[in-house]
Amino acid sequence: MNRSAAILGSAVFLVIAPGTIAVLMPYWICQWHMAPPLLGWSAIRVVGAVLIVTGLPLLLDSFARFAIQGLGTPAPVAPPRHLVVSGLYRYVRNPMYVAVSAMVFGQGLFFGSVQVLQYGLAVVVGFHLFVLLYEEPTLRGKFGSEYSNYCKHVRRWWPRMRAWNEKP
Repeated sequence: MNRSAAILGSAVFLVIAPGTIAVLMPYWICQWHMAPPLLGWSAIRVVGAVLIVTGLPLLLDSFARFAIQGLGTPAPVAPPRHLVVSGLYRYVRNPMYVAVSAMVFGQGLFFGSVQVLQYGLAVVVGFHLFVLLYEEPTLRGKFGSEYSNYCKHVRRWWPRMRAWNEKP
C-alpha cells in the first residue's frame, strides 16, 4: 500500500470505527444531554473535558503514524507493513484504544451519564479481548521477534513514564 492510500484508508477507518465507538454511540446513549454532574461535583465535568480533549489528538497522532510510518491502516483488512513503535507507541502498545476509551469515559463524566460510563466499561472489555485474542497473536505472527521485543519493553495498557528507545 502506498502512503496516499494508507492515509485515505486510515481516515475512512477513523470515521467508521473510532467515530462510531467514541462519538456516535455516546451520542445515542445520552444525546449529549447535560445531566447533573456525577456525585454532585462540577469538577468531574472538568476531568471529563480533559479526557476528551486529550484523547482526540492522541488518537489522530496514532492513526497518522499507522499510515505514514506503517504504510497501512489500523483496519485488520489493510494492516501496516511496518511495526509502528514511535510516538505514543514508545509509551504504550495500544494508544488508539486508550485514546478512544478516554474519550468515551470523558463524555460519561462530562455529560454526567452513568450509561455512557457503563458503555465505556464494555468498550474496554471488548478492546482487551480483541487485543488478546486477535491483535497480539497476529502481530507476533507477522513481526516475530521484533514485536516480542517491543512487548517486553512497552506495556499493553498502562503507559511507561519514559519513552522506550528501541535502539540498544
